[in-house]
Amino acid sequence: MIVYQETKAQFLDDVYHDVIDEKIQRLVLERLNRKTGQSEYNSWMNSMQYMYKVLENTSIPGDSNIAIEYKVPNSNKRIDFIVSGEDEHGNENAVIIELKQWQGLEKVEGKDAIVKTLLNGKLAEVTHPSYQAWSYASLIRDYNEDVRKFKIDLHPCAYLHNYKKKEYDDLLDLCYEYYLKQAPVFSRGDTDKLGNYIAKYIKKGNPDVMCHIEGGKIKPSKSLQESLSNMLKGKPEFVLLDEQKVTYEKALKLAKENYASKKVYIIHGGPGTGKTVIAINMLVEMINQEKNTIYVTKNIAPREVYRKKLSEGGYRKVYIDNLFKGSGSFIEANEDDFDCIIVDEAHRLNAKSGRYQNLGENQIKEIINASKLAIFFVDDNQIVTTNDIGSTGEIKKWCKHFNAIVYEDKLVSQFRCNGSDAYLSWLDNVMEIEKSANDELNIDYDIEIFDNPVELKNAIMDKNKMANRSRILAGYCWGWNKSTRNKSDSPDIIIGDFKMSWNFESTKTWAIDEDSVNEVGCIHTSQGLEFDYVGVIIGDDLRYEDGKITTDFFKRASSDRSIRGLKTQFKKNPEDTLKLADLLIKNTYRTLLTRGQKGCYIYCTDDNLREYLKMRLNRSTGEC
Repeated sequence: MIVYQETKAQFLDDVYHDVIDEKIQRLVLERLNRKTGQSEYNSWMNSMQYMYKVLENTSIPGDSNIAIEYKVPNSNKRIDFIVSGEDEHGNENAVIIELKQWQGLEKVEGKDAIVKTLLNGKLAEVTHPSYQAWSYASLIRDYNEDVRKFKIDLHPCAYLHNYKKKEYDDLLDLCYEYYLKQAPVFSRGDTDKLGNYIAKYIKKGNPDVMCHIEGGKIKPSKSLQESLSNMLKGKPEFVLLDEQKVTYEKALKLAKENYASKKVYIIHGGPGTGKTVIAINMLVEMINQEKNTIYVTKNIAPREVYRKKLSEGGYRKVYIDNLFKGSGSFIEANEDDFDCIIVDEAHRLNAKSGRYQNLGENQIKEIINASKLAIFFVDDNQIVTTNDIGSTGEIKKWCKHFNAIVYEDKLVSQFRCNGSDAYLSWLDNVMEIEKSANDELNIDYDIEIFDNPVELKNAIMDKNKMANRSRILAGYCWGWNKSTRNKSDSPDIIIGDFKMSWNFESTKTWAIDEDSVNEVGCIHTSQGLEFDYVGVIIGDDLRYEDGKITTDFFKRASSDRSIRGLKTQFKKNPEDTLKLADLLIKNTYRTLLTRGQKGCYIYCTDDNLREYLKMRLNRSTGEC
């Protein structure tokens, strides 16, 4: 989606008559359904005046196309300014310009493409402007099929119009040389230089260029499980953006530094913020730097998927097993056995380990003890069982026990759910998880509420034909009968004409198996993984009654171990037990409903909930 799109001539006219900022503000409200803050409004007023001077360059044709605020595919990132058209040979080109209000920056030693600058009055580490512009262009190349089909050349650059360069300036330091070549940076006084850079690629207007960029089909995102083997072979598979790159570089630097004390790096991130992608990138690079590093997750499903993909890539089992371990692997570990332990889905950690939960003392304690640097990726809103103890507070408690140096950061950029912050905000608001979340937003995501589970199944089956990356998931409200496991003629979930079985025990790689679309996954087989489309069946444990969302853990199947002990607790302390059950059930569905990168289809067994979700969805999309 593009907020503002006009010819160069019209853009100059809008700026000259002092209406550009008001136009952008109005279009943001109309197309993004959000109000503009004063600082954002002021930045447009300031930056557009500078772009006016740049585009006054007569070598840039008046019919070239200007786009402002273009949404980067599969993310919530937006490109500030694009000038598009044709070069002298008729080739389609687009110049991508990252605009910055910065007045100064400092280079950061030992971290690739990271600088320090003032943000909101505080000195903060961020990506170098050239890296940022280059990474955004890379995402467009990777995901927009029309950009590749029509061979549109993208030329990223950065314009720091308030920045006065010094003779020896950190902005142009040799450590940023690679990214400066990929995306040159222009500063205050470089009006003509930037104008000539644009004119080099834009000799004639062509409105089709931006049509291709905006309307191009988005190729299904790279899947981590499919790209893992290439990553370990040193092939770049994912471009890290903004705070993803910052946390990655920070972790690498922490791994290199020697301290007398232990170090713990806590990285917060909701669904789709790229926690696993960053974790695997960290693992690969630390291995390349000969650091004794392993990747840990409690969930067996993602580990088995990674193992299968790596074995197909020619890696030996012993090598794979040494890279990916379960969270209960450190009961007998010595202190500082590992340079770094990277813990994905840390909120799923348990106190005790082993099949019968009777080994060890506390997995967090054991992991910190076994590592010089422990990195925990945490989302407190994805705690889904009574055994999950990996909250931020619990991690910090053990940091204090070891007198560890604690570092903490947060990932906010959204890369799942089509990069739709609006969908996640809608979900949190509707499910009453976060009352401050806003559902009065345009949801740029394929979401549909179905009246019939058979229709949902057919829709997912159809989507799955494209790349075997669509799955049906359900809340754990139907029993998992061991006596009929692996028998397709003995369905577990029966809703009218809808009959399907839970995923079979005969495989541990349900997420990528060829026929898995014929089976239903649950929270335990899908958490930590992602698909293109998910169809989610919400059972009777989540309903809409008396004007509010209600949960009922008594509707969970008796075979569901995630609520083990709740019935006993309920007899002793019903109020606290109901609060815990409410949290677990809502977190479970929030997790299931955010597994899809492209879309989510929903069926609710509770008629009232189904109609309520429809009403709230229609209100958000502006439908009648």
